[in-house]
Amino acid sequence: MISSDDAASVHEIKQKGALGLAFLGDAVYELLVRDYIITHSNAHPSQLHRDAVSYVCANAQQKALESITSVLTEDELAAVKRAKNSSKMSIPKNSEPKDYRAATGLEALFGYLYLAGQGDRISELFEIIISSSDSNKDAE
Repeated sequence: MISSDDAASVHEIKQKGALGLAFLGDAVYELLVRDYIITHSNAHPSQLHRDAVSYVCANAQQKALESITSVLTEDELAAVKRAKNSSKMSIPKNSEPKDYRAATGLEALFGYLYLAGQGDRISELFEIIISSSDSNKDAE
């Protein structure tokens, strides 16, 4: 993670494109998911991949965003909304546009927080997401 000493200012981050933040946030989120899965599983690598996909697909990320929206700050919500409303987004055929836009918003949020050096906030939000996701999986 970027230390708070190396963190970009909110103004500098807001100058970045929303989809650029999502590009970075996708990697941050994927790493968190992989770390979580490998820490909590002894599964075969092919199962690890399936498990990871179940957390990072557009539908799962849309649900993840729903689980944290109520605790987001104004700046965090603004980062999400900028990405969700980006007009240059190309939506894959296998995704619902609503889910894909929400997933992009979640990824932009994680990119924003990463550049801001807010590792603790990333961990806090990810814990909420995992708790929500795990309780939903237990209910199935």
